[in-house]
Amino acid sequence: MSALQTMPIYGDDPDPPPPTHLLRSTLRKIRRFHKAGSTRQQIVIILGWLLLVYAVFRAHEYLFGQPSTPFLVCETPTHGQSHHITLPKEPNKESLSRTWKTLQAIYDAHPPKPLDLSLKSFTSLSDFPDLEDIKNHTHISTEDVQASRNSHVQVTKKLLPYPEGLFSGQGIVMLAGGRYTGFATTGLGMLREVGSKLPVEIWMKDHQEENEGWCKELANEGIACRRLSDYMNTASLEHGYQLKISSIFFSSFEQILFLDADNVPVRNPDNIFKSKAFTETGVILWPDYWKHTGHPSLPYIVGLSDAASEMLRGDQTAESGQLMWDKKRHWKALGLASYYNYYGPQHFYTLITQGWAGWGDKDTFTIALQSLRQKFYMVPHELVTLFVNGSSSGIGMLQADPTNPAKYEPMFLHSNIIKWSIRGFYCSGCADDTKDPVVLSAWEDAESPINRHLKEHRRIFSMEHMSAMNIDPEPLIWKSFEHVACRSVFQRPELCNRTREHMERTFRYEFYGDRESPIAGGGGDQICRRVG
Repeated sequence: MSALQTMPIYGDDPDPPPPTHLLRSTLRKIRRFHKAGSTRQQIVIILGWLLLVYAVFRAHEYLFGQPSTPFLVCETPTHGQSHHITLPKEPNKESLSRTWKTLQAIYDAHPPKPLDLSLKSFTSLSDFPDLEDIKNHTHISTEDVQASRNSHVQVTKKLLPYPEGLFSGQGIVMLAGGRYTGFATTGLGMLREVGSKLPVEIWMKDHQEENEGWCKELANEGIACRRLSDYMNTASLEHGYQLKISSIFFSSFEQILFLDADNVPVRNPDNIFKSKAFTETGVILWPDYWKHTGHPSLPYIVGLSDAASEMLRGDQTAESGQLMWDKKRHWKALGLASYYNYYGPQHFYTLITQGWAGWGDKDTFTIALQSLRQKFYMVPHELVTLFVNGSSSGIGMLQADPTNPAKYEPMFLHSNIIKWSIRGFYCSGCADDTKDPVVLSAWEDAESPINRHLKEHRRIFSMEHMSAMNIDPEPLIWKSFEHVACRSVFQRPELCNRTREHMERTFRYEFYGDRESPIAGGGGDQICRRVG
């Protein structure tokens, strides 16, 4: 990143200087009045002038901020530029494919039963189900439970040892492709905005989901594109939830921070790899909203108990929008979690949740670790739900920094409700995009909870909430948006204009072609923001 440059704001909209001249004038008047009049008159006059000075200073602070000369802080846009981050090495496709085929043969030989476990909804998803509902919600025969237990025993016995030399280093893994690419552009941009220097692998299902131009841009920032279809037969993946474990498995990194495409870091996550929580356990998981609703046979099937049990009922479920995993220390648990996901849509996703909230891959990691009695760290801080400024509409889950067990400090915004994509916010006429169609953007959709914020150029996050947590990620998110809208393979002139207008009117950004001439709707060799 280039060094920041500053220059005073002059022209038609200068902020007035601090009213120090008024203070000097007042002191002179106080001395003059001190020489004349009664003592009572002197006291009244002095107090009056002092109150006037105080009022003027407070009014100046309220209207113009702290009494200092405002500056434009400028920098050359850095997205798409070299960050001197070495690209992650190409994984050994032949060895990894062979390892996966060996595991797949084990999974195929020992399926759980039944493979069409009935999924039905609970009467209410707002009220946590009671014990009788959990016990009786999903029917599994005694014979199928025992068969599943026997298969599980065989799989755990045959799990492969860690393949030395196949993985190395630390890095971030993210999934993209289709509409998730738009979300990923924001998360990847924010990683670099908050200062992350880690290499990244962005995984897509196959070449149909890949954008070659985007991948070339990402390479400049230490981000490599990968295709799962180069390593496995993706036809076996029936559901998107199965992609996550596959990207972790095939990644070249030995130690991984996985982020969902809609996960936006609000602080630099690089130091988590050095944290006590990770170095001592090798796995960090983050909590979800609710407790377990798994079938009573689950503990028996995975070897946690000798009979059906409600032992997991009080356990905290995990939220897998972000997770950390040391493959060397927890290779067999990763293999067992892969087994759960291999049969996830047909069996394990329903067995673990019974169709209540959270159906999918998220708790397969926890169950695998528990089954093999392996140590992991669950972040002790409850997640915080963020709401749209001035409304009760949710944005997403703000997860804590695991390096500080004593105090909640935000680290990741998993935007599971409102997805942060500039195309989804402001793009008009994007419905014909074959890879990432936007039928109706939030700017066009009058029913969107952020429609007025975009049209009236208001913040989406509440500044009161951001200040209380000592963060302000929204201006940086919009810097990432501006790169996508104006400088990337996804650029569109009208999208760029709307993005910059919102940044100018909401966050006091300005765009300059050089130090003298602002550029309207194009160029932007420098991005500046008013400070002070």
